[in-house]
Amino acid sequence: MAVPAWRAVLKRRVIVVTALLGLWVAAIESRLVFLQVFSHAELVARAERQQSRTQDAPAARGDILDRRGRMLATSVDADTIYAVPSEIADPAGVAARLCKALRDCNRKEQTQIAERLGAQQRQFAYIRRQVSEDIKNRVAELNLEGIGFIKESKRFYPNAELASHLLGWVGVDNGGLSGIEHTYDAQIRGKKGTVLIQTDARHRAFSRVERPPTAGSSVELTVDQYLQYVAERELAAGVAENRALGGSAIIMNPHTGEILAMANVPTFNPNAFRDADEVERRNRAIQDLYEPGSTFKVVTASAAIEEKVMSTEELIDTNPGRLRVDSARVITDDGNHNNGVLSFTRVIVKSSNIGAVKIGFRVGTERLSRFVSLFGFGNRVSPDFPAESPGIVWKPEKWTDSALASVSMGYQVAVTPLQMVAAVSSVANGGLFVEPRVVRGVYRNGVRYQLRPKELRRVISADTAATLTTIMEQVVTDGTAKRARIDGFTIAGKTGTSQKLISGRYSHSDHNASFIGFLPSRNPAIAMVVVIDSAKGPNGDHGGTVAAPIFQRIAEASLRYLGIAPTVNPTPAVVVARHDLASTPAPTTTSDQGPERPIVRVVADGPDGTVPDLRGMGAREAVRKLVTLGMTPRIVGAGIVVSQTPAPGEPLERGGVCRLTLERALPRPTAESVHQ
Repeated sequence: MAVPAWRAVLKRRVIVVTALLGLWVAAIESRLVFLQVFSHAELVARAERQQSRTQDAPAARGDILDRRGRMLATSVDADTIYAVPSEIADPAGVAARLCKALRDCNRKEQTQIAERLGAQQRQFAYIRRQVSEDIKNRVAELNLEGIGFIKESKRFYPNAELASHLLGWVGVDNGGLSGIEHTYDAQIRGKKGTVLIQTDARHRAFSRVERPPTAGSSVELTVDQYLQYVAERELAAGVAENRALGGSAIIMNPHTGEILAMANVPTFNPNAFRDADEVERRNRAIQDLYEPGSTFKVVTASAAIEEKVMSTEELIDTNPGRLRVDSARVITDDGNHNNGVLSFTRVIVKSSNIGAVKIGFRVGTERLSRFVSLFGFGNRVSPDFPAESPGIVWKPEKWTDSALASVSMGYQVAVTPLQMVAAVSSVANGGLFVEPRVVRGVYRNGVRYQLRPKELRRVISADTAATLTTIMEQVVTDGTAKRARIDGFTIAGKTGTSQKLISGRYSHSDHNASFIGFLPSRNPAIAMVVVIDSAKGPNGDHGGTVAAPIFQRIAEASLRYLGIAPTVNPTPAVVVARHDLASTPAPTTTSDQGPERPIVRVVADGPDGTVPDLRGMGAREAVRKLVTLGMTPRIVGAGIVVSQTPAPGEPLERGGVCRLTLERALPRPTAESVHQ
């Protein structure tokens, strides 16, 4: 029986369709095998790159505090705008909308943003870092695909310009770029974390913390915020008054090397350090070199006294007011004045160049160069300032007679203000060179690590330091530094005026005016240097008329703040109580400086076994008394004791706590206090 024709046709068609389906299935299977087996690793990695990526999360930097715990630098959270370029279809359009939201975006920045967004192979790009909350909100309202936000730590200086050169500044990558921020960056910056940035099914970016960052250590400085403010205020006023190019001032504790203040003019705001130029950002106190002039005569005099080559009463003939050193060099005193015959002491008091040169010749190159080195010149003096200049000191074998003469009076040697205050501190503390430092302690994991003072070497004997102090006191009372005097206090100091070296030649119009000193001179609390660059004001350009008055204003405010009592004819602050003074008015003294002030304070021990009356005592004396009695003192304030708990006369509890309230101003005695 014959097969119908339609069956043959259907069979052929089925075979063709089956073959096609088989080929299609084989192709799909082959593709699946290729994707799932041969390309599996590559595809997984590509998906990972498209959907998630990691970004470093900088750690919050540790705080920087002053010596009393007051905040000088801290870290705050700030939003950073980022993009995922591979998810942005219209880079130019998105860039335009972003710039409109940023508002301060110029044409150049818009072009740069468009270029970053157009790099489709990139998975991450910053748009702008550490923006304000307003900018972040405006960009968020655009709801742009591929645009997201992450939190970053931003450095903030709450006092703006205060101590800016000392603190330095931090870049957007959270790294310290200058000052303490740079020197102690390894401790302050902490350890960075990791942020995982992911993209959801709608291509919206979001982030989560994968590994949190570890905050850095906090650093406590030796600087006192108030003294820093005083130094900056008076230095700025002095620079403006004298129409100078700039200046520096450093306050230092001569016994510990702690820098209490370091001021420079001009200054800048580290919150916006990019807006300041290099001159404003330069730390003059450690970077600027200058020839110290007559302040360096302290070194020359120290060498002569220590080596016993001259006595302080030996006479030096400066006639006729000119001294020929060699065939090409003649030295004169200031204003070509002829000072005649002067004693060694009067040479320093009158700041005679000729006298200093003759002292230097008696000391000689070998000994003078040795003392120059002992006082710290020609080397960096503090590890806290890596940017510090070591200064310039010639090797002794290169010293000619002319060089010896120059160094003896403070020329042909270049120093920094920091080196000068370290040198004068060696005289103030009795002859020891103490390493200057600006870091007092570090807080790490909640534990405070104290940094101890470093006495590096003995420069001069205590006797030499005492003799030189006496001479420097006369400089202030009867010499070139009368404008540094403060009523009630003895001050030791030395003025300096030196011509500036400009383009290899000494200028006759531009000078560096300086003053170094310490006070109270017999038990110094502070040593200080003031250097003024190119004064052009009504006070002239000499150290005694320009730098000394600035020193005086800073020192006077510092003494009040530190609660230091006068050392010249001090007003008695404490007398023993008398119970027969019921009708006796409280004694007072009058002063040209103000109204009457009391001189009586009542301090008396009560019966055995009772708490003594500590009112009127200084902190140290009161603490010593309590410790002797077995009590634990707790002190609030500074100055003298004005109140105490337990009150005087209450039963004495050994091991108990006695709280003392101190104030700097003496309260006027009341009838009750007089009767006690």
